[in-house]
Amino acid sequence: MKITSLDNSKIKYYKSLQKKKNRDLNNEFIVEGEHLVLEAYKHGFLKEILLCEEELMPLDVPKIVVTYDVLKKISSVETPQKIMGVCRKMDDTTIGSRILVLDEVQDPGNLGTIIRSAVAFDIDTIILGDGCVDLYNPKVIRSTQGMLFHIPIFSFPIDKLIPILKGLEVPIFATRVEYGVEVETLNEEEKARFALIVGNEGNGVNPLYLEKSDKNIYIPMNGQVESLNVAVATSIILYEMRRKG
Repeated sequence: MKITSLDNSKIKYYKSLQKKKNRDLNNEFIVEGEHLVLEAYKHGFLKEILLCEEELMPLDVPKIVVTYDVLKKISSVETPQKIMGVCRKMDDTTIGSRILVLDEVQDPGNLGTIIRSAVAFDIDTIILGDGCVDLYNPKVIRSTQGMLFHIPIFSFPIDKLIPILKGLEVPIFATRVEYGVEVETLNEEEKARFALIVGNEGNGVNPLYLEKSDKNIYIPMNGQVESLNVAVATSIILYEMRRKG
């Protein structure tokens, strides 16, 4: 199948997936570039491929050949790559034993970086609380470099999650800039099974969640820096939570 018209109904539909409300309504989203398309395919999320006629993508999914102008209309960037994928949203809500909970993380780049670090340091579940940037925002997807397909990620209100975690006897840790315990002092058992709550770029973790946590943890720093970017801080903590001894 080949589409050259910018007014084609399918092309208008793909373009509409740039908006969150349409992604939510249709449970689909767009990925751009060969690497992300391959990652989506390997993990079973790829439904369709859009590509320029000179491109090859020998994957066993339906393909639509389009002009570069058509891709530019669909794309969220000024100079798009010549391969895109239409993907289904993820629906795995399994809660593992090493859980990362995000409280109103709003910057797409931060969320993407946090997801990459979570995969790198053996987190097995990511839960997005209310107020987080949309997981399927194109900037988030690009920032993850395909790692969003490697781990269950889903949205759930943190105020409802905490009682569930306590019922499962999962220790809850929350990050704060000061007045907690140093992350490297956690023992092996605490590093093996936990839910870690990290907070908003400007305000940190909601004080209500800090109170309900079993421990508040922080990264010791010299006095020259008050706080770290949430993605940097989360990456350091997750590294420490994986480190033995």
